[in-house]
Amino acid sequence: MITLISYDKCSTCRKAEKWLQDNNISYEKRPIKEKNPSKAEIKKWKEKSGLPIKKFFNTSGQLYREMNLKEKLNDLSEDEMYDLLATDGMLVKRPLIVSEDIVLTGFKEAEWEEKIK
Repeated sequence: MITLISYDKCSTCRKAEKWLQDNNISYEKRPIKEKNPSKAEIKKWKEKSGLPIKKFFNTSGQLYREMNLKEKLNDLSEDEMYDLLATDGMLVKRPLIVSEDIVLTGFKEAEWEEKIK
């Protein structure tokens, strides 16, 4: 089963959900703001995805900018980054697709086409 972790006010998340629907792909939806990923989940997803931890940050988000994380992330350990991501779903890159086999951050249609279908 695929889980779509998203934020309803995010236009990219809405496009991603529409893509899943248009391609008849069943999924379970999880609101990122109400059900923030835990540190353990983020660690597991990072390992499964092979992506660096910084790719899990929502760098275009208001909270990321308010906290000046562009500057601060370089001084944090990976463990501190996990802790930070687990504090607020709005810091986490979205949409996120999570399944037994894959973890995808953001919506890149070609990548989703290749990895999900």
